[in-house]
Amino acid sequence: MSWTVLSAGAQALMLTGGRQLRLLSAREVLEARREGDLLAQSRGETALCRNAALLARALEGAHGPLFADGGAVLDALTPREIGTLSKIWSDFDREENPGPDCGEEAVQQLKKVWSTRRRNGCAGACSAPSACCPPRNGHAG
Repeated sequence: MSWTVLSAGAQALMLTGGRQLRLLSAREVLEARREGDLLAQSRGETALCRNAALLARALEGAHGPLFADGGAVLDALTPREIGTLSKIWSDFDREENPGPDCGEEAVQQLKKVWSTRRRNGCAGACSAPSACCPPRNGHAG
C-alpha cells in the first residue's frame, strides 16, 4: 500500500521569496527534537533549539533544504523569526493532520474528502476469501 495515496491534503505551504514549509514525517519530528535537545545548553533554550532543528528539516527553497541543521538556523535567523516560522509550520501541520479533538464539523468534512478520493475498483473486496460469496442483488436480506 502506498501511503501517498492516503494523504488528502497539501504536503507543503508556500511562503514568500520562493520558500516553503513542508510537512515532516514522525521520524523527522523526533530527530528534530533530539537534535534540539543536543543543541540546548539549558532548559530555557530547549524550545528555541527544537524549533530551529525542526525548521532545518521543514524549510526549503527551490533546490531543497535551506539549512544543513538546527545550528545553521540559529546562526541565520533571529529568535522571533524562528518562533514565527515554527508557529506557521505548527498551524499548517495541525490543519493537514488533525487530531481526534478537531471537532465534529471538521471530522464530517474530512470524511467527505476521504470518501471521494480515487480508489481501485474492488477496494480490497476481490480477494480469494470473498470469492465464495455470491454477489448481492441490491436487496437487503
